[in-house]
Order: sequence, then C-alpha cells, then structure tokens
Amino acid sequence: MLDFDVAQARLASAGHPPTITEIIPLTQARGRVLAQTLFATLDLPPADNSAMDGYAIRYADYAPGKRLPVQQRCFAGDAPQALQAGNTIRVFTGSLMPADADTIVMQENGNETDLGFEITVPPTLGEHVRFQGEDVCNGKEIFSKGTLLGGAEISLLASQGYPEVSVYTPLKIGIITTGDELANPGQALATGQVYNSNGPMLTALVDALGADTMHVLHAMDTSESLRIAFDTALNDCDLVLTVGGVSVGEKDLVKPTIEEMGGELDLWRVCMKPGKPVALAYARSKPIVCLPGNPVSAFVVFSLLVSPLIRTMQGRSDVIPAIHYGKLSTDRRYSETREEFLRVQASFTPDQGMLLKPHAMQGSAIINSLPWADGLARIPVNTVVKDGDVVPYYDLQHWLR
Repeated sequence: MLDFDVAQARLASAGHPPTITEIIPLTQARGRVLAQTLFATLDLPPADNSAMDGYAIRYADYAPGKRLPVQQRCFAGDAPQALQAGNTIRVFTGSLMPADADTIVMQENGNETDLGFEITVPPTLGEHVRFQGEDVCNGKEIFSKGTLLGGAEISLLASQGYPEVSVYTPLKIGIITTGDELANPGQALATGQVYNSNGPMLTALVDALGADTMHVLHAMDTSESLRIAFDTALNDCDLVLTVGGVSVGEKDLVKPTIEEMGGELDLWRVCMKPGKPVALAYARSKPIVCLPGNPVSAFVVFSLLVSPLIRTMQGRSDVIPAIHYGKLSTDRRYSETREEFLRVQASFTPDQGMLLKPHAMQGSAIINSLPWADGLARIPVNTVVKDGDVVPYYDLQHWLR
C-alpha cells in the first residue's frame, strides 16, 4: 500500500492547471479562480476621513471647559472648509478631514450648544482618523493569480473599481457510480438493493469546490456498461471520478476496463482507513480517480485526496489546506496498521484548547457520522493513541471548499 502523504502529493499533481480563461463581471465571480495577478488602482481610503460621527479639531486647540465654535457641518461626500484656529467642524462617518484638522472627537465625548462644542473627555492626537492609504496603497498587489474569489475578495476588488476580472474556466467533472445493487432515490428497492447515495454526495462536494459536474452516470457491473460510461465522461470532462468496483472482487471491473480502453494505472491502494481501495489512472490524457464504494470511504478519500487534485486543476495557488492539531477526547485506545481518519467533532475550552470527540461508530458504512462530524482526526500508523493525546485534525470546512 502507498503511504498516505505520498498518495496525496501524487494526486495533487496528477492534473494540470487550466490554460483557458474568460472575463466575467465581478458580480458573477464568486467561486471562480483568478487567472491574473491584480493590483490596487487607488489608495484606500483615498483621502483622510473621519471614522466616527463627531467633531474635527486641531488637537492643540483642546482645553478642559473650552468651547469651540462650530464652523461648518460637513457630511460624507461634502467638501470641507479648511479648519480655522480655535474652531471645530461637525463631521460624520466618512466625512473628509478638513485641512489643518488632526483629530476627531466622538460626539459622545462632548456636548454642543449655540456657543459651540465643549469636549468632556480628553482626546488623543490623531484619534478616530482614517488615514489615506492605511487600508490599501495604490499599486500594491492585492490578489495573486490562483486566488479563489469569495465575498471578501470581491468586496476589495469592487473597492478598487474593478468591474470585471479574468478567471479560469470552470473545471468539468464526470462522476460514474457502479454496482448492480444500487437504485436511484425515488425508485422502489428490489431485494438486495440500496439507494445510490454516492452520486448525489459527490455532486454536492464537487459543486461546493466550485467545479461543474457535467455527468452523473451509473454503470452496471459489466465491462460494456462501464465502457459506455467512460466514453461519455472522458469525452466531455477534464476529470473523471468513479465510485466502487475498484477492489479485488469478481465484479470489480473498473480497473480492468480502464486498461482495456488503453488507460494506464498510476497507483492503487493507499495506507489509510477508511479508503484503502483507491486508484489513479489516465485515459485519453485525462486523470481518473477511482474511489471506494462505501459512502464514508468515498467521502474521506474525496476530502483528503481528490480535493487537492481538483484545486490544482482549477488553477488555485493554495492546494492543500492547513492541518490543525487537537486533543483526542475518548475512552478508547486507537492503534492501527493503516493511517486511520476518525470522524470527529471539534470543540474549544479555554484551558485545554481544541478537543476532538470521535463518533461512536467509525465503520465505513455509517453514513450518519458524516453530517455529524466537522472534521477528521488522523491516527498515525502503529501508534497507540489514547485520551488527551494530540493528533492532526483536518477541518472539513477548509478541505471541502
């Protein structure tokens, strides 16, 4: 069996970054990947302005009990007058700083009458002033090529006046589920059948990563049915995922069918639990990743081995998310001859930090553990792990986006 970290690295580099780009409106760019490095087009803020509703003063004019005549009321978007010595200008959040003013006093820290504004809380020089360029400086790189665009990134780009951006075209993925025993949800189950949960699950996972699912096909346990599904998926997709039929049983026909089509097998079987029967192959110059048929195994393999490949093929610069660490909170001892990935819930306490609680049932067919868990705890090979031991934690919130 192949070492897990080696397999992950091999899969992450199994596909090529995209070369085709398109220009789209910024409002449609969520979930897309930048195809160019972008720079700031202006200072942000573009000029010194007030961070509060209050009064602009010269700090040197402050004295306890002194009233400063209100020279002007200046709203955001108005042009302020130059501040005269001994006066104040009423300003609001976003109002431009008047020339010669250097401090903002919050309206709550004083009171205004017809005689002027009296400061009741001593100010600090420069207080509540947003200075030109303190957020972003004109010409500074703001996002590199390969950045995944979300709401925060789009906000910054909009603030710099970008109406549209160059992005890579979406990755096209085909999904092939296998097995005579599977029926689609909504159909009546025959004797010995179960519903196909892998197809909908993988479609949702692919969509969450920002790729396009072009086909969700089901092949019966025959070489002919598999060849027809492969022909369709390889013709229209950049990456093909299969589920099931990749072990060593009499009806595990995925690998031999790929080879009959002229494909090449790159790796098979990974030292991990769940998820040992994993294969990477190539056919028609396109990668095929063969996932195990058990839903939990397919989910874990997709999360940890397939998602880095997808991010690579999307052109993202960050392919493998950060790994965190937490204390395993359990009454069991774990010792495995394969890397074991426990479905866990993470919680935080001030004195102990991150605690990882395993699901009570860790079998590869326990589907209810998937919505329950928010991450995976990694148990090293041939290592006894017990309550309170620190282990790596894979936060699915980051691995599945």
